[in-house]
Amino acid sequence: MGEKTRLRRTISRWANSTDQDERDLRRTHRGDDCIQIGTAPDRERVKLRGTLRTVTLRPRGGVPALEAELSDGTGAITVVWLGRRRITGIAPGRSMSVVGRIGQQDGERILYNPRYELIP
Repeated sequence: MGEKTRLRRTISRWANSTDQDERDLRRTHRGDDCIQIGTAPDRERVKLRGTLRTVTLRPRGGVPALEAELSDGTGAITVVWLGRRRITGIAPGRSMSVVGRIGQQDGERILYNPRYELIP
């Protein structure tokens, strides 16, 4: 009985910390000139701000491509720089803003070769 209770508390604490992390991201990445990722329209020029969750090298069509998942607490989007193996400063946990047009590929929202600015 004690182990089940401890497990429930641990799971609850983990779930609540994820919610808290998302709330913190939403608060941190609010900006006058930025749109929230969760409500950003497709096929229009947008400026988004968030924190990189993951960064991977994944070739697309035989071309190297640096892929990153950008999240602001309202949603996440895949950002891809074609022809790049690495970009200095682009790493998980880094905050940045990106400007570009959101597209869709295989049901996934994606932003190709955006302009970006690293946020200290």
